[in-house]
Amino acid sequence: MNFKNVIEITEKKSKFYGYLLECKSEEQIKTALSFLQKEHKKATHICYAYRLSSPFCEKAVDDGEPSGTAGRPILSVLQKKAVSDVCVFIVRYFGGIKLGAGGLVRVYIKATSELFK
Repeated sequence: MNFKNVIEITEKKSKFYGYLLECKSEEQIKTALSFLQKEHKKATHICYAYRLSSPFCEKAVDDGEPSGTAGRPILSVLQKKAVSDVCVFIVRYFGGIKLGAGGLVRVYIKATSELFK
């Protein structure tokens, strides 16, 4: 899989791996998600968001995280950066310490922003 950038963040014993994918179709996103699910079989969550330009489409997926704490924060970074034809995946391995809704939002925003540095 050809990810443009990959990062790792640790927050209160949870590990977050971010992947930036340049893509033109939902099919490419499904293929990348399938790849990450195989690579990270023991991951607790694989959250993601994407923006496609033609036809215009954007989507956010929390994958079991509390509603609005993962996919939407990722998507908000993509919108603020005005990027399209990209998908950001954040893989989380739960470390045993709950981060709370605010903590999750902050980590997902931080991880997504790091991918664009």
